[in-house]
Amino acid sequence: MRIQKQCLYCNKDLVGRTDKKYCDPQCKSAYQYQIASDQPTRFFDKVMNQLKLNRKILKEYNKGGKVTVRAHLLINEGFNPKFFTHYWRNQNGDTYLFVFEYGFLKRKENNINKFVLIQWQDYMV
Repeated sequence: MRIQKQCLYCNKDLVGRTDKKYCDPQCKSAYQYQIASDQPTRFFDKVMNQLKLNRKILKEYNKGGKVTVRAHLLINEGFNPKFFTHYWRNQNGDTYLFVFEYGFLKRKENNINKFVLIQWQDYMV
């Protein structure tokens, strides 16, 4: 006796095992993707996606180890300084916010908002 007579995704008649739900792996994948996309995005996923985007942007702009970049360039690409993983305070009392191994410090020079970008070093422990 068959439990499912048609593929859950494309509604084709199923041939084979009695407990079969999909006609091929592509239909199974497409069905699971459709179900996942219908559900609301979880808070954790939103935070992790923003952290990944922030890291990608910081990595892209920080080619020299320590760089100063205008804030609007990063923000226009989707960078959000409110999302970071940890912080580090240097000897001068400046607090760098880090997104994984890339850090940034917000500065204002000549009425222009800038970010000083650095990369995590072993001595920062």
